[in-house]
Amino acid sequence: MTTAAHPTQPAERPTLSIVKDNAPAAVEGTVTEHQGDAVTTRPTWLTAVYEHALDNRLYAPQIGRGYAHLTRNWFHAHRDYWPQQIATAEADLAAAADSATQNKARAQLEQHRANYRHHRRIHSLKAGGWSVTTLVGAGVGTMFGGALFDIGLGLAALGLGAWKGRAGATARRAPLSPNLAPSGETTSGIAPTAGDEKVLAALKKLGFDGEIIQPLTRQLDGTSTIVMDLDDTVTALKGKTEALAGALKRDLPMVDISKGAHANQAEIWLSDADPFEATRPSPLVQAPGPIDAWKTGVPVGWGKRGNIVRLLIRNQHTLIGGTTRSGKGVGMANLLAGAAMDPRINLRVVAGKENGEFDALARAGVAATYFKPNPARLLALTEALIADMDRRNRVLGELGKSKMTEDTIMRLGGIELVVMDEAATYTSPGSHEDRDQLLENLMKIAAVATGAGILLVITTQLPQVDVIPTRLSMNCGTKWAMKVDSGTQSNTILGSGLAGSGGPDASKFDPPRPGLGWLNNPFAGGTDLARSFDLDEDERGEVTQLMKYAAKLREDAGRLAGQWDDPIERQLIAATGLSSAAGGPDRNGRPGRAGSPDRSELLIARAIDVLTDAKVDRMKTEPLAAALRDRWYPELTTDQLKKLMKEAGAGSPVTLGPIGDDQNPRGFKLQALASIQRP
Repeated sequence: MTTAAHPTQPAERPTLSIVKDNAPAAVEGTVTEHQGDAVTTRPTWLTAVYEHALDNRLYAPQIGRGYAHLTRNWFHAHRDYWPQQIATAEADLAAAADSATQNKARAQLEQHRANYRHHRRIHSLKAGGWSVTTLVGAGVGTMFGGALFDIGLGLAALGLGAWKGRAGATARRAPLSPNLAPSGETTSGIAPTAGDEKVLAALKKLGFDGEIIQPLTRQLDGTSTIVMDLDDTVTALKGKTEALAGALKRDLPMVDISKGAHANQAEIWLSDADPFEATRPSPLVQAPGPIDAWKTGVPVGWGKRGNIVRLLIRNQHTLIGGTTRSGKGVGMANLLAGAAMDPRINLRVVAGKENGEFDALARAGVAATYFKPNPARLLALTEALIADMDRRNRVLGELGKSKMTEDTIMRLGGIELVVMDEAATYTSPGSHEDRDQLLENLMKIAAVATGAGILLVITTQLPQVDVIPTRLSMNCGTKWAMKVDSGTQSNTILGSGLAGSGGPDASKFDPPRPGLGWLNNPFAGGTDLARSFDLDEDERGEVTQLMKYAAKLREDAGRLAGQWDDPIERQLIAATGLSSAAGGPDRNGRPGRAGSPDRSELLIARAIDVLTDAKVDRMKTEPLAAALRDRWYPELTTDQLKKLMKEAGAGSPVTLGPIGDDQNPRGFKLQALASIQRP
């Protein structure tokens, strides 16, 4: 049994050693206080912590520095590198020397601004979510966790600030990645990331070396961007985009290459998902217009990076080709819907089929000319356009201009946009006896009519030289090649020799997606993938809704069919005795008796449409006014309808006979209205 020493008997006191700087301790501990024979020691690590805390003034400056560093990091991540990108795009726009360069720079600037807004929104939502979670957790812990929880929470907060404010933690990383030696080792700066190494290896496999200027930067939307100075031109690398995508284990739509500050600086954009996999609605459905198709263009689809693709209706003919169900009709519908929102454009629509694909434009009175397959009438239309081209050129001569400009659009009578759907119906060998003369007229218009403001839009599901001759296709500056059957057909649309030599090939879409194609947009500076917006008429009636809005814009501008003197329809009437203005008298694409409908005829025709669509033979005045107000005349009152119908020859409302609970309603009868329109 061991007996404890008595305090008054120090004979058995152990030998102690005081720890000094740089001297080993004889006993693991430090004398802190002498209390007789009892000795209390503090572990060395605790002493070190204690002294470190005192030396750093209990970490108060470090904590403040840490939270300041966290705040700066938040703002840095919130801004990222987009302001520099936007500033560069603004400088490029200011320095642009021609319209093509200006449009390309403007599109790039718009894209950067949209990406910046998206980045800030996502970043703020995430930061806000974490902040709310932290505050709620702290509040709940304070209410129900007691003092120990509060102390732990406070210590954790102080510890976070102290850790982030420690020496070296606030040193900023060098903004540029290193120059890379041929061996892959860095000659200066910081070693490349694994992502950088993958891109470098893929480029080297294709025969390109370079220096990383901006390391691979990942965005919240799952895309990444790396900027490099190459030993070759960006144009050379663009020609190997598909090979680069394969080397990076991606599909072609998931890789995009654009020029940076100079000809050898490439901005390589990578996506984790196919940007064309899901459809997108047309922005016109939410914001239908008006549109300046000459200056800002018509939104027809989107590109790889989600940017809206716009086509300017100016100085360019357009060719759209693709097999059945490839989506070319939807692409053209987007173009037509946007063009309808600019009252300065005279829409001439020549259908290739007997269905009602374009009837909505006729019902709304938006189409200045509309008829279904009729080769003889199309020939007459081309001759009328050539005659009007001569008139327009005379006006240009009087104005001292060589071609249509923005300030001369209306002086010349507006922009003529002639849409010829399914060209094979009219131009394939043996299709009709006037085929050769029609082709000659079309090629003449394509070659010399652009300056006079007469533009063609041609679609075909048979992109072959015997349907679209080279003389015609070569003068179409805007070309959209959707899924076709062969590289030869792709070359017919996009240009000879591209498919098969590493260029765009519309026969190799895997998988093919409706509306996805190679778009050569001269105003954006080249050919790239684009997919048309989803614009549906059959199930959602979106085209009809847009045409109602377009009709109101045109009516206010005095440019609805029948509101202005149309020299083209005047010549067609003189040549054929029939009018196809707004689709003809029945608004169905079938030319009828001579004479364009005036405003009164439009009102009668629309009232007939309302009764026909409702499948009734009579309708009271109030619901008829409401239907017309909803579809065409937003400010129409019942009294105004009575007055206008009287002026149109329909007389005053008549007694209709019992309708529901109303025994003596007054309104208009379908038979009477039809007899006024077609005596």
